[in-house]
Amino acid sequence: MMREIGHYIGGKLVAGGSGAFGEVFNPASGEIAARVALANSAEVDRAVATAAAAWPAWAAMPALRRARVMFKLKDLLDRDRKELSAIITAEHGKVLSDADGEVQRGLEVVEFACGIPHLLKGEFTDQVGTGIDAWSIRQPLGVVAGITPFNFPLMVPLWMIPVALACGNCFILKPSEKDPSASLKLAALLAEAGLPDGVFNVVQGARESVEAIIAHPDIAAISFVGSTAIAETIYRGGAAHGKRVQALGGAKNHLVVMPDADIDDAVDALMGSAYGAAGERCMAVSVAVAVGDAGDRLVSKLEPRVRALKIGPGTDPDAEMGPLVTAQHRDKVKGYVDLGVKEGAKLVVDGRGLALQGYESGFFLGGSLFDNVGTDMRIYRDEIFGPVLSVVRTPDLAGAVRMINAHEYGNGVALFTADGGTARDFANAINIGMVGVNVPIPVPMAFHSFGGWKHSLFGDHHVYGPEGVRFYTRYKAITQRWPGGARRGAEFVMPTLGR
Repeated sequence: MMREIGHYIGGKLVAGGSGAFGEVFNPASGEIAARVALANSAEVDRAVATAAAAWPAWAAMPALRRARVMFKLKDLLDRDRKELSAIITAEHGKVLSDADGEVQRGLEVVEFACGIPHLLKGEFTDQVGTGIDAWSIRQPLGVVAGITPFNFPLMVPLWMIPVALACGNCFILKPSEKDPSASLKLAALLAEAGLPDGVFNVVQGARESVEAIIAHPDIAAISFVGSTAIAETIYRGGAAHGKRVQALGGAKNHLVVMPDADIDDAVDALMGSAYGAAGERCMAVSVAVAVGDAGDRLVSKLEPRVRALKIGPGTDPDAEMGPLVTAQHRDKVKGYVDLGVKEGAKLVVDGRGLALQGYESGFFLGGSLFDNVGTDMRIYRDEIFGPVLSVVRTPDLAGAVRMINAHEYGNGVALFTADGGTARDFANAINIGMVGVNVPIPVPMAFHSFGGWKHSLFGDHHVYGPEGVRFYTRYKAITQRWPGGARRGAEFVMPTLGR
């Protein structure tokens, strides 16, 4: 019988009750591996009610005890990282080494959350006025929800869940229906770590479950990672329902190569960042900006490397790139290669038509490389989310900065150069949320925060790190005086405590 993937509510696995199911594929073989329940609004209601009932006791638990659950979770993620990597690869398709890196980056946010007793400390001022003290505290929001994408089925949930839980919230996770199994493994590890039943719940699903989360009156905040169109919809819908929202959208990340850069280093960086995970990363570099005479040297070294990409199933230890997540997404990316040719870009390496012996039905696409791409072309403007790299040429750094700042997305950018002054000027001038200097994928460590600008982020807060703590808590200021001494009587002017 076909394996069925259901929900996790109140500490128990729950079969889908809506009668609606989606298909989960093995991207390497193209075969249907399981079917996943698609929650309706009633099932979302049940999960939220369960979380709301569990919240008072969890919020009242000392932060140190919540931190101990995170410490235990860290140990369990370490223990089961090979199993987790295999689950990710089986449903997403990325190579096992990349899946292991995903586990590691998620685990680092758990490590950050272990310090929550310190992170939740407020500020105290003695004697702000005669006999009056003042202090601030941060308190949890209540029930919060995360809607996460297919490309990082474990890491992105772990960008949200550890910080939200450690701050004293209960969490509803709606993972991607394309690769849902990692969510249930994470639920099992949280339970083993000592998390009380009901504090963490998983509802599988698609559009109906997302709409139910947006509108639910008992969900205080939503975290989202996905496409810009959906991010903006969730931001507007959540805000209209009075929720706090952080919605991370699309990207078109540029890597600028200066004439003085080490071209071999730049090529290595572009290969890993453009073709790793088949380009299905929000921080993938999809545009190489060649400044001055760097272009010919860059393309001449990129071409043989792209042709030589080792492509295979994610379980192949020699593979550098696996399949795309679904046949529909592979066809969409292939359509962009077709479009680039029509738009007049030079197709240096054509990844279409790749067929692997024994995996003819898999969702594979070879790496593609375009040169002489214009900024008016859709392959430059759109987020392709696949193994397609475009080379754009510009005579100087000022032109590169103008180009990048004019793009609607502002997630990540990188500059490769040997000149420190150039790097400093670039970092200050660029309107992008995350900047790398001789670093191709500048994803901040867990004790900083991740987020873009412009249409790459809707909302005021970046995700995880200190920004995550601020997002998942409310600030409260308390001013206190105890009776004593002479009565002051009624005062009808604005109080000025410092007098």
